[in-house]
Amino acid sequence: MTIVKNSESAESLARRRGRPRAFDREVVLAAAGETFWRLGYEGASIADLTAAMGITPQSLYAAFTSKADLYREALEQYRREEGAAAGRNLAGAGHVVEVISRMLRASAHEFTLPGRPKGCMISTAVLTCAVENQAIAEHVSALRSETLALLEDRFRQGAVDGELRADTDVAGLARFVGAILQGMTVQAQDGAGKAELLQIAELAIAEVARHRHPSA
Repeated sequence: MTIVKNSESAESLARRRGRPRAFDREVVLAAAGETFWRLGYEGASIADLTAAMGITPQSLYAAFTSKADLYREALEQYRREEGAAAGRNLAGAGHVVEVISRMLRASAHEFTLPGRPKGCMISTAVLTCAVENQAIAEHVSALRSETLALLEDRFRQGAVDGELRADTDVAGLARFVGAILQGMTVQAQDGAGKAELLQIAELAIAEVARHRHPSA
């Protein structure tokens, strides 16, 4: 039983009870992202998400509209934060072979950091799903395609600048590096450590270096 004090009317108490719980959006979004990253989109239930976020289902829907919209926003936060390392390395200065080398080695480090899920949240996210979640699968596929496009653009620029041999298949090389990154993610999730991923990275770097122009 709730006792209403004289200074507080029943109506004002009802309003206070109905007021949404205040929370830091970035903090709860990070908690949701970690849950999606660990369990996958379909594997993460609303109960899992709200437990991690420390909010009620009503607050989740009020703040993020739907599970799908929450996932999209969590992916964008990941791309700005944990997932930004690869992009920063890819956009860095230097010969294209050195740029790709830094990116692959950094990925081996990032994919195996302690205290968070292994691998890349986007690389293997929603590879298969129920029909009703196809829109989410297409969204994540588009994000992966963006990464491939960035890799291809960097290789193409390397060919234009004379860093790579003129006969280099830049589209194929980009897909090769993209496949290596996705494979490193899977192996990290399966328990491979940084040293094991670096072995993969070094072999991939050697393949990329094979296309280096002799004069560059």
